[in-house]
Amino acid sequence: MRLVDLVRAAQRISSTSRRSEKVAVLSEVLGSLQPDEAAAAHWLAGELPGGKLGVGYRTLQNLDPPPATEPTLTVDEVDRAHRAIRAEKGPGSTARRLERLTELLRRATAAEQEHLRRLWVAELRQGALESLVLEGLAAATGLPEADVRRAQMLACNLTEVTAAALGEGAAGLARFDLTLFRPVLPMLAQPAESMPEAWSAVDDPILELKLDGARIQVHREGSDVRVFSRRGNDVTAAVPEVVEAASALPVRSAVLDGETLAMTADGKPRPFQTTMRRFGRKGEGQALREELVLSTFFFDLLLLDGQTLLDAPAAERFRAQDSVVPETSAIPRERPADLHAAERFVRRAFDGGHEGAMLKAGNSRYEAGRRGAHWLKIKQAHTVDLVVLAAEWGSGRRRGWLSNLHLGARDGDRFVMLSKTFKGLTDDMLRTQTNALLSLQTQREDHVVHVRPEWVVEVAYSDVQLSPHYPAGLALRFARVKRHRPDKPASSVTPLEHFRDHWARTNGD
Repeated sequence: MRLVDLVRAAQRISSTSRRSEKVAVLSEVLGSLQPDEAAAAHWLAGELPGGKLGVGYRTLQNLDPPPATEPTLTVDEVDRAHRAIRAEKGPGSTARRLERLTELLRRATAAEQEHLRRLWVAELRQGALESLVLEGLAAATGLPEADVRRAQMLACNLTEVTAAALGEGAAGLARFDLTLFRPVLPMLAQPAESMPEAWSAVDDPILELKLDGARIQVHREGSDVRVFSRRGNDVTAAVPEVVEAASALPVRSAVLDGETLAMTADGKPRPFQTTMRRFGRKGEGQALREELVLSTFFFDLLLLDGQTLLDAPAAERFRAQDSVVPETSAIPRERPADLHAAERFVRRAFDGGHEGAMLKAGNSRYEAGRRGAHWLKIKQAHTVDLVVLAAEWGSGRRRGWLSNLHLGARDGDRFVMLSKTFKGLTDDMLRTQTNALLSLQTQREDHVVHVRPEWVVEVAYSDVQLSPHYPAGLALRFARVKRHRPDKPASSVTPLEHFRDHWARTNGD
């Protein structure tokens, strides 16, 4: 397949907001691929297989060869170039990477250049994430969507699954199974506004504490233990406490799902950002491990002594977990008798400094990679008013609207930026704020429109963390816009001191 055909398909996908139309285009383009061109499925999801190429945004900006007048690049050529660039090591490797990238750009048309640049820096937002690509692959091959999704859950590799589906059909997908030391995609939860809402949506409800830690997947066979992050990266060397906890279990083999986090001396969770320091620079080593000791809590069991439990009901998996995981290493869990008991559980979670609670359907299978109604999370949201300092033009289905908002808090007689978000915005809100912000613009800088600080928005967030990226030195976690507040003056927005106090309260030992 020619690269230009893939680029045109991506443009068609980004130009529509209708899911059915996106799937139709994906089905068409995926059905045209050869198995050895399967990496293009990853590109359609907006990312490169194996992650970024090790070349920064600013470096790429300096690569500016004139575009080709005619399209000649193929998907296979670009994929082979990407693999060659990633394989470059040792002295002079950076120069060789840039040389290969420059050659690709030199052979690309203007539209192909733009597509490649955005792909290389993970900015290719075209409204087709992995879930939608899997739906398109099922449509292209005529295979059951459930089988395609299950294969991706077990392979954790969109390129491999696409190649198998295109080249071998159902037999290719059937080859994927839960394999020790090959991470599977984790099952995800969707948010619920309240416990009553969650309670009414879940059958056979089981409640767990929701810990604000790092998601881990632990594989053990005999004395060999490996720990994987939520994204499937091997983090074993960074978490010896997790290895010790898994090694102590009375099992021959197991795959466990869980969380690890740093705790205070009185048993309360430290902020997520503090825990994540353990996964940072390798040079911080032993001293950091002594300062930030990790606690490990398991909440699901996917394999036990050679038997796969993915298709077993959650209640059965939890009983199997309880038979091998001591209470000290298990996330606190209970079966509430009624809604009032469930609400008391959530209040205790908040009082204990935890992020909230998880409500899980006892009859549900482990369906990785999908945010479904079988797992719901109830979290404590904080609501504040902030002023918009700037906004970025959207891409994909938000093209033509000002979307990503730069938000500021009041600091004396000025406003200081402490967050960005594009979440929570409906089409009507996007239309309204675009018109309002354009009337307030003071200057434009590339894709950013700077505005007079007058447009106020109500924002919900889960926590405050330190950040070197914003002038306030702080950032809001999981910020989303709840509503516009044109009735409020900018002078009434939440002061910066509020967020400093929030940080101090939650970061105290």
